Amino acid sequence: MAAADQEPHVSAVRPRSYQNKSYLHGFLGTVGHLQKAGVLQDVVLEVEGRRFPCHRLVLSAASPYFRAMFTSDMAESRQKTVVLQGLDAGIFGEILSYIYSGTLHVSLDKVQPLYQAADLLQLDYMSETCSSYMVKNMKVECSNCVDLFNFADVFSLDIVRNRCLQCLHVNFAKVALSEEFCSLSVNQLTEIISHDELDVKEETTVWEAVVRWVQHSREDRLHHLPSILPHIRFNLLTPDDTAAILEHPLVKEHPGSSTIRNVVKETYIPNKRFGMDTLEMAILLSSTEEELLFINPREGKYISRSFRPRKPYSFPVMAVTSDNNIYMLTSDLGVEEFDKLSVYKYKNSAVNNLHSLVGTRMSTVSTFQRRDLYHFWYQQFLVRVDEILFYVAMGKTKFSTLIQMRKYDHHTDQWQECAQQELEQLDVPLGYGTAVSCGSHLYFIRKSDMHCYSLCQNQWEQRTPQRTDRSPATAVAMGTEIFCTDDLFTKTMVYDTESDCWQELRGWSTREHSYRLKISSPRFFVLENQLHIVLHVQAYGTARKGHYKFYVYDRSADAWRDLKATLTNTNSHYISCGAMCQVARIYRPPIDRYVFK
Repeated sequence: MAAADQEPHVSAVRPRSYQNKSYLHGFLGTVGHLQKAGVLQDVVLEVEGRRFPCHRLVLSAASPYFRAMFTSDMAESRQKTVVLQGLDAGIFGEILSYIYSGTLHVSLDKVQPLYQAADLLQLDYMSETCSSYMVKNMKVECSNCVDLFNFADVFSLDIVRNRCLQCLHVNFAKVALSEEFCSLSVNQLTEIISHDELDVKEETTVWEAVVRWVQHSREDRLHHLPSILPHIRFNLLTPDDTAAILEHPLVKEHPGSSTIRNVVKETYIPNKRFGMDTLEMAILLSSTEEELLFINPREGKYISRSFRPRKPYSFPVMAVTSDNNIYMLTSDLGVEEFDKLSVYKYKNSAVNNLHSLVGTRMSTVSTFQRRDLYHFWYQQFLVRVDEILFYVAMGKTKFSTLIQMRKYDHHTDQWQECAQQELEQLDVPLGYGTAVSCGSHLYFIRKSDMHCYSLCQNQWEQRTPQRTDRSPATAVAMGTEIFCTDDLFTKTMVYDTESDCWQELRGWSTREHSYRLKISSPRFFVLENQLHIVLHVQAYGTARKGHYKFYVYDRSADAWRDLKATLTNTNSHYISCGAMCQVARIYRPPIDRYVFK
């Protein structure tokens, strides 16, 4: 074929799809403006007598419930006004706000009715968000735990229900005294008290809880007693306690008292409860000797165990998960700019002592790129937020100060980048910031600013700073509050995460120590739901190495109380591996071997 007769070459061009994100957001915004302006509305929804003009198209696009209502032969598809039953008018207003804006506002007082309405209207995103909110915002003191447990039972929310069970187990002694505890069904009660994980020191606590539950509605519940008692571990009681139970009016007056007596005498469940075998202990690490120290100053007990990592390491940071596994992250010495970080995991095995608690290398994490950060400015923290481990580091570049953060993925054994935050450059020495988690947020606190990181949004926002003269040296969260103090423990500041405001505790007086004793290395920790602090105390003008003292904060008296538990004659200097002393449940050692001197 001649050149003139050949077809010109046409290069293959692949088709592409383009998405206009601004159009997507703009479209929803326009729909929201039409709703606010009352334009083009073609149906009125009536809830509890309150009228909500809406658009059938928008409702049908958002909810399968409305789509079926308006596109079928149902009578509502032809009506101008549709009455909705089983909904709260205020909650329905919140739902419409979400449908027209894509933004959902959730709070503890609204989350249950919001979920119930979302479940009815088949709004899956709302249901999942409310369920997640319940799990993440369950109060530490478990004041809402029983209520959420009942709610989760009704709606078969397994994730929420399991989280409630954990909370009930850990706080059983306290929850059993509440009025809400008596609202449990007999099946719920027996399920709770049958678990090994129940955190009680004595089995009499379980019996007393059952008595309270039965007596709350004696006529209706007394007949359940024979089915409840087999879940109480009578073999863990003393003979005197067992005799007292057999003489209790509930047993003596029960029509089947002889059967109950047999159950009490014959029930044998060998396992101890979790609280009988374990003890909450704060964790310190010797900076001079490879030693971990587990301390419970309230009971006057401590345990010393060796810590032998496989490689030389810099000072580590530590976090403890809810299942009491201890994670320690260190910088390997000998690596340029301390870029290589290693994670060590200490699994708290179910044994009667700590002989199996030894350093075990879990993994080596990916290399951090810190070329612009000077390591001698560096601060690093390991923080647990909603069972996710976050590595938080602050460093100074040539032009700015940054918070860099990564979260650890247990499944892939990799660290994932998170949003970083640029900070105002302050002319302050080392030790000028601290990181702490509270609820489902992470907070970074300095003396003149405060930053809050949201997990679900992966973004930072500024919060009200404490504005003190000294930088925070330690911080710990308890409930919805964060407690901070400086490196000399001159005063304690308390931040309320819900109201975004600070106040000062007035309980600490330095008058006793200011001229005679030097105080350093304060570290907060929460033990048995109470705020504690450990201090290194040394007399001025002496060569003595000093000792460690422990105090507990009495909120009602607004004062710090000396626990009279002192670590003395120690050649080691102990550090807390982070902004606070981590606390873990440790299986009890022999009582007579580990006591404070």
